[in-house]
Amino acid sequence: MTIATNIDPKNAEQIAAEFKLTLKQVQSTLTLLADGATVPFIARYRKEATNSLDEVAIAGVRDRYQQLRELDNRREAIKRSLSERNLITSDLAARIEAAKSIVELEDIYLPFRPKRQTRASIARDRGLEPLAEKLFGFSSNDPVAAAQAFVNVEKNVPAVADALSGARDIMAEWISEDRSCRSEVRRYWLDKSVFNSKVVKGKEAEGAKYKDYFDWQELAATAPSHRVLALFRGEKEGILELKLTPAPDELVTRLEQRFVKRPGETAEQVRLAVKDSYKRLLSPSMETELRAVHKDKADAAAIAVFADNLRQLLLAPPLDPANVLAIDPGFRTGCKVVCLNEQGKLLQHDVIFPHQSDKNSVAAKETLRELLRRYKIGAIAVGNGTAGRETEAFVRDVLKSDDLKDYARTPVILVNESGASIYSASEVAREEFPDQDITVRGAVSIGRRLMDPLAELVKIDPKSIGVGQYQHDVDQSLLKSNLDDVVLSCVNSVGVEVNTASKQLLAYVSGLGPQLAGNIVKQRNDNGPFKSRAELKKVPRLGPKAFEQAAGFLRIRDGVNPLDGSAVHPESYHVVEKMVKDLGCSVSDLLQSDELRGRIDLQKYVSESIGLPTLSDIVNELSKPGRDPRQRHEPMRFADGVTKLEDLKPEMRLPGIVTNVTAFGAFVDIGVHQDGLVHVSELADRFVKNPADVVKVQQRVTVTVLEVDIARRRISLSMKSKPSNADR
Repeated sequence: MTIATNIDPKNAEQIAAEFKLTLKQVQSTLTLLADGATVPFIARYRKEATNSLDEVAIAGVRDRYQQLRELDNRREAIKRSLSERNLITSDLAARIEAAKSIVELEDIYLPFRPKRQTRASIARDRGLEPLAEKLFGFSSNDPVAAAQAFVNVEKNVPAVADALSGARDIMAEWISEDRSCRSEVRRYWLDKSVFNSKVVKGKEAEGAKYKDYFDWQELAATAPSHRVLALFRGEKEGILELKLTPAPDELVTRLEQRFVKRPGETAEQVRLAVKDSYKRLLSPSMETELRAVHKDKADAAAIAVFADNLRQLLLAPPLDPANVLAIDPGFRTGCKVVCLNEQGKLLQHDVIFPHQSDKNSVAAKETLRELLRRYKIGAIAVGNGTAGRETEAFVRDVLKSDDLKDYARTPVILVNESGASIYSASEVAREEFPDQDITVRGAVSIGRRLMDPLAELVKIDPKSIGVGQYQHDVDQSLLKSNLDDVVLSCVNSVGVEVNTASKQLLAYVSGLGPQLAGNIVKQRNDNGPFKSRAELKKVPRLGPKAFEQAAGFLRIRDGVNPLDGSAVHPESYHVVEKMVKDLGCSVSDLLQSDELRGRIDLQKYVSESIGLPTLSDIVNELSKPGRDPRQRHEPMRFADGVTKLEDLKPEMRLPGIVTNVTAFGAFVDIGVHQDGLVHVSELADRFVKNPADVVKVQQRVTVTVLEVDIARRRISLSMKSKPSNADR
């Protein structure tokens, strides 16, 4: 998202007030963004400018400023429209300028918005507006007598009743366009409106998954995001009839009290206009508006859950460097086997058939033995799809062979293969492996996911990774921008080895993008590995700005300058060189010695351009140069003998791994090809409002089986020390 270079001071002041930040923090952040700086770069290397704002705060400032700019653009469009039609006045212009939201702005503009023909406009064409003014202002106590003067056959007002009806149409429109009235109705709807859903007649069987909503009522203000999105999806699929409305009686009475100024016959005409306005104009308008409000709210909640899950998945621990044998399991078509070196390069591929016959099983064992020894395999990855547990058991049995004692402790790890098939058929996979079919590519992806989840998963559309909630129902533009932010944040927080990273991974480095990432890979392929960060300046189209943004996040292990393998930015190398000179040692000495680093007086190196926050970061980085911030990988092993739904029994205690966190609970893989649900009420012995406070994607947990529904392939689990049905 690009910020305009001319920062609006009024909007900056508003953001500072809303976010409880100083004006300088907001202005500096917006200026850096406008100059092309990325959120990770600002958070990591411009702490003095923003007073150490983190990525969340910086992105919040960016997004809020964009919202205010969109509000300003709409404000200008409305003023332009009014001016062109000679409708603008100083009072109207002032109200438009003072509007704080799109809703408020549109309420001001509503009476002046060009309209298609309405009942009110037809009545005006028939000359009935003066009658409406008389009645609405209660300047006549005899509506029949007042209407008599407007009976005109030529104007299609043949009788008093027609005149009064037309006048009521005009009054109804006035009421519906009254700003304070709309504000009151909107507040009431926000507080009191209820979702009502019914099953469409004849859709009961087809819509069985929506059975809970066949006759459902829920206060919209407190409805959780997953239920709101389920209701909208059910309606979109033609299964549910969905209405959003409050009980109108109290609200209509309040509106009557607002507009009916005194009793009498005129009051009855105004009262009828109020009821008509609410039923025909205000209620449909509010339902449309509030549907959008609740949908946006549910979208934001679902996207936040998705983004948090994605972050946990991308930052899952990588495998320690090792050659990997990866298997994409299958029964009928066999198991696709690939061997990869430490960098993920494909060394060999094969197919084994361990589940078809004794003869094939013996041959498969021999093939695995030979591959393990030939490529000195350090870990084995098995996809968790069809035949995954059976293949895992087969591999473990092979490792027990007397002639494989050196490999007896080789970890065998089930890998979540969600999205692997998407990758294997993608342009990225075809570019990487033009001579291999999709089965080989899929197995490679499984192996690489174990080796480095972040590096491999960036090649797949995040929506295909399987950690979302209603991801295809939410605002796709908002979803993409949020997930892009997450991937960008994760990639840059870990750092990227420039000499081994794929084009897809490099594309997420601050300041690069697909074009420059491709240019870096080409330069690497044509001229060999980069020996220093400075050599990146030779990459075509990688100018000073891109270098500034990217250099600190790119690593060159064993380069000419030891600092090139760290997160110290090249712009700060001179500070480290001064520290080294003052200490009388080398950079390598400083990197290796806690004692030397402890002697550094940071105050001595403070300058106009570098303050204590950056200096502290530099010293911290010197103590662990280039260290991967992710935790170490711990192999996950499921319970032996529990490989399918039929093996599950209530009260079983099993190890599992969290695969998805939603607003209503967490899904856990227990090794039976079907994730079980731990409902939010079963996540802990205490009350849990937000599941993300208790569990994270990739977290190892122990669960108790509550119920198994084999017909619907549903598993209910509990993480409580004493599950709710333990006494059943």
